[in-house]
Amino acid sequence: MGGPPSPVADVRVAVRRELADLTAGDLVLVACSGGADSLALAAATAFEAPRLGLRAGLLTVDHGLQPGSAEQAGRVRDWGGDVGLDPVEVLTVRVGARGGPEAAARDARYGALDDAAGRLGAAAVLLGHTREDQAETVLLAMARGAGARALAGMPARRGRYRRPLLDLPRATTAAACAAAGLTAWSDPHNGDPGYARVRVRALLPTLEEAAGPGAVAGLARTAARIRADADLLDRLAAEVAAEVVAADGRVDAVGLAGRPAPLRTRVLHAWAQRLGVSAGALSAVHVEALDALVSAWSGQGPVHLPGGVLVARREGWLVPRP
Repeated sequence: MGGPPSPVADVRVAVRRELADLTAGDLVLVACSGGADSLALAAATAFEAPRLGLRAGLLTVDHGLQPGSAEQAGRVRDWGGDVGLDPVEVLTVRVGARGGPEAAARDARYGALDDAAGRLGAAAVLLGHTREDQAETVLLAMARGAGARALAGMPARRGRYRRPLLDLPRATTAAACAAAGLTAWSDPHNGDPGYARVRVRALLPTLEEAAGPGAVAGLARTAARIRADADLLDRLAAEVAAEVVAADGRVDAVGLAGRPAPLRTRVLHAWAQRLGVSAGALSAVHVEALDALVSAWSGQGPVHLPGGVLVARREGWLVPRP
């Protein structure tokens, strides 16, 4: 008796490896929009999780950004129940405007996933990002002039979030759905050139043509190699932050000024996010402006950050103002 088609097997193997360290009885949730990537991931999880003694459920987020979004979320919920995933929930969110449409939708989505995972006691939440998603993330970071942490792309794991498919191409998930008879949903936003990621996605085939086959995989490998260096610098920056960030949220600019630039900018990047600035909206230009208040102080005015946050230097301290 033959095994499953190769694309189905590839996705299942990736999921099995990602779940291997969990304990029997743990709950695993799949974030599923109904697109090919997350649908293939959810189907593989429904197959693999019970064989590992794990419970598996599904979360689908209704962003409410287009007509019929509630109906699509309902279809994903019903499908999840049909394949044995439990619990299955639709998470309805309101998307704000802070940081632009992409960042605002991402913030709303992860906020809802965080709340649901905590409420349900999930040990892991699986996300359907593929190799192409990683390449797009790296290219967007390069375009923003971002640092090593952003160029390291998306981590395979962060907290309870896991991305089993980062080493698989998008073609594999599409083929897995086709082989399993699953009809994937095509999100209209994925074809909207108003979104930066969509514009970059359209360039990937051209990149492969110009740079040769394997360019996308090469970007993903580069991200993995940068990540080890970025992890070390982040640990060192956290030690610096513990010394220069006061309990009331101010930053000792004088104390930070003597540190190496890679550590200063990491401290300031993390501090800006603590002030409520969306990571997706925070660019290298913003961090450089903050760093100028520290290392090139000449009496300049406050720095304007996304989300209406102002940072001024007062008596040797960086002070946030609404």
